[in-house]
Amino acid sequence: MKDFPIPVRVIGPGSQAEDETLAYMPMPQGMETFRAPLLPEPAEMAARHRAHAALRDTLAQLEAVCEGGGNRRVDLAGLAEEDLALVNQVLGEGEVSAIVQGGHAQVQVQVQEAVFAGVWRVVTTLDGRVVSDVVELGHVPEVLKSTAREDVEPAVPRWQGALPPNVQNAPALLAEIEDQWRVWRPGQPAHVVNLTLLPVSVEDIGFLDHHLGTGRVLILSRGYGNCRITNTLRPNTWRVVYYNSQDVVILNTVEVSELPEVAQAAVEDLQDSQERLREVLAWVEGT
Repeated sequence: MKDFPIPVRVIGPGSQAEDETLAYMPMPQGMETFRAPLLPEPAEMAARHRAHAALRDTLAQLEAVCEGGGNRRVDLAGLAEEDLALVNQVLGEGEVSAIVQGGHAQVQVQVQEAVFAGVWRVVTTLDGRVVSDVVELGHVPEVLKSTAREDVEPAVPRWQGALPPNVQNAPALLAEIEDQWRVWRPGQPAHVVNLTLLPVSVEDIGFLDHHLGTGRVLILSRGYGNCRITNTLRPNTWRVVYYNSQDVVILNTVEVSELPEVAQAAVEDLQDSQERLREVLAWVEGT
């Protein structure tokens, strides 16, 4: 029997030697979930009547929001240190926080979501002194949206002359983003420009950010990995960057919307928080 004259090549998975192994970017490993606050025994909280009243008011205002009302507030000014400590303990810290710088004045607004989504602690300071301390109930604190509107500049800067080295695609992207912010209206879906999937250089990103500008709002969301959101100086235009557990950028976008949804509590979140807060308040009051 003669040898088969045509060489046979085995093909298929595992049949060929691989010179390199694929290196995948590590993705976020953990996800924030609801954790009930750690509280003292009811007998230890019984004397904190003003804290109880503030928490009952918070639940009532949250119920009003869930029924279709706008944002509501509960003022914590004047609470004794022990009462405020109990309120802090009940609310805890959730996955979204934000800071609003006051420009030239030494005014700063700090926002911290409670462990109950849609329940926000909003503290305003002047020269380091607290001038306002409220619990705000709603999808997102109004100060974040109002500040973004105030930051908008009336004129859009235009580049004159030759483009900087390695800047190629940024001007076309800026034209697309400008078209979107000029026609976008509340209620419309967000328009997202995914820079991660586009052929852009580091210089393109820098050119883009320079022309969009940076406002006073910085939002951090830690729901799945980390997400950093900043407003720009253009109407309804935000920079949204996602990081993995090693703080490596995994998604870099420009979003045209009133405020990115990743920073907001959904209707279902508010309803869920209402039930959970009612249960915690029952424990606090020993009922």
